[in-house]
Amino acid sequence: MTSGEIVLFIVALIIMIIGLAGVILPVLPGIPLIFAAAALYGILTGFAGISLNIILILAGLTVFGLVVDYLANYFSVRKMGGGRAGAIGAVVGLMIGIWFGLVWIVLLPFMLAVVFELLAGKEGRRALKAGVGSLVGLLFSGLLRFIIGCVMVGLFVWAVLH
Repeated sequence: MTSGEIVLFIVALIIMIIGLAGVILPVLPGIPLIFAAAALYGILTGFAGISLNIILILAGLTVFGLVVDYLANYFSVRKMGGGRAGAIGAVVGLMIGIWFGLVWIVLLPFMLAVVFELLAGKEGRRALKAGVGSLVGLLFSGLLRFIIGCVMVGLFVWAVLH
């Protein structure tokens, strides 16, 4: 490994650590940031330190991590007794909340799950239960994203150093 590759490796790791922080505090696009660091490292080194196959695996994990966010929210609302309307409301809230910061990522799925359930004719207590399901889904998806992010960083480090 040349000194230039070492510097690129360290920069990529710093970006990946920032990405892991973004997974925990969903203000930054954590998993895509981790992927971007690995892909950039690969491009800048001519894929000498990391193969295109590893980049493709990381791309697949990135897509999986993004999909998990929405599915966890949808299914946790359903598991907590919410109907399809509440589950859709939670996903819509998450999609909108991503653009407005951490507070809205938490509040909008909850609020829209409750509102959509009420609009669908559910009683208030059941609608609130669906909203709580959106919070559970957010926590669960956060844990899964963190695990995926750690696997991605570990795979990157292993590929480069091995």
